Amino acid sequence: MKKLLWGTILLALVMVVPVPTMAGVNIGIGISLPTIRFYGPPYVVAMPDSYDVYFAADLAEDLFFWNGWWWRPWEGRWYRSRYYDRDWDYYNDIPWFYYDIDPGWRRYYRNRNWYGHRWNYRRIPYHEFQRNWKEWYNTRYWERQRTWDVQRYRPRPQQQRDELRLQRQEQYQHRPEVQRQPQQRQEQLNQIQRDQQQRQEQQNQIKRDQQQKQEQQNQFQRDQQQRQEQLNQADRFQQQRQEHQNQIKRDQKQNREEKNQIQRDQQQKQEQQNQIKRDQQQRQEQQNQIKRDQQQKQEQQNQGQQHQGKSQNKQSQEKPEGENPEQIK
Repeated sequence: MKKLLWGTILLALVMVVPVPTMAGVNIGIGISLPTIRFYGPPYVVAMPDSYDVYFAADLAEDLFFWNGWWWRPWEGRWYRSRYYDRDWDYYNDIPWFYYDIDPGWRRYYRNRNWYGHRWNYRRIPYHEFQRNWKEWYNTRYWERQRTWDVQRYRPRPQQQRDELRLQRQEQYQHRPEVQRQPQQRQEQLNQIQRDQQQRQEQQNQIKRDQQQKQEQQNQFQRDQQQRQEQLNQADRFQQQRQEHQNQIKRDQKQNREEKNQIQRDQQQKQEQQNQIKRDQQQRQEQQNQIKRDQQQKQEQQNQGQQHQGKSQNKQSQEKPEGENPEQIK
């Protein structure tokens, strides 16, 4: 997402900033171009009358190599990559080498003829090319030593090359696909703006959704806190009710203890009263026994006195008359 966003911003700058100030700027968007079908690494051929430009042989599409980059035109624009089959980036200019390429190079390639000279080009294998292209570039091998494999061919003078470059540049600007670029760029800019507005709206919608989700989460948390508070309140009420019931049970137990104590006190008091009564009855019984003993003793005394009286009377009756009682004694 970030890569695409930066790409669209840079592409928008391309549309707005004048070309001279942005010449040669590579914009790394990673654009997906129409696929070129390869059955293996491509063979390359050195392009005559160029400064170490190579083209991929046996392809219907234009695919060039120059200065360490693979270059590819598409719909009036240029793209380049370090690889021949992927990772294409938009290049906001016409590659410098392109004006050195003869527009009829494909016909010459098919006919093996370069401006009336036999062109015995060599199809260079990819791996050999990768190993040697830097050295060939530094020594200008194909121009100075091989003359691009064109027989008896002399490279054009520099002035003629410059004139051809200007002529081809003028021809290139009149191509329909190149002339459509300003309109296409404006359309792309409008599309970019619409995409940016859409992305901004999507981001705003995402923010609103996130805010709504956050609000829902906050509401859910508040509801949970409220339910937890209600549960805590219910627990406290239950604990208070349980404590009240326990207090009632303790009071009831205490009342029962007090009643039992009262009953025990009453029983003890009753026992004491009964004991007092038994003691009183015992004393009364003792007093009655004493009275009975006294009466019995009194009766015995009375009986003794009566018996003595009877004895005296009997003795007095048996005493001879005229005797002195003292003598009798």
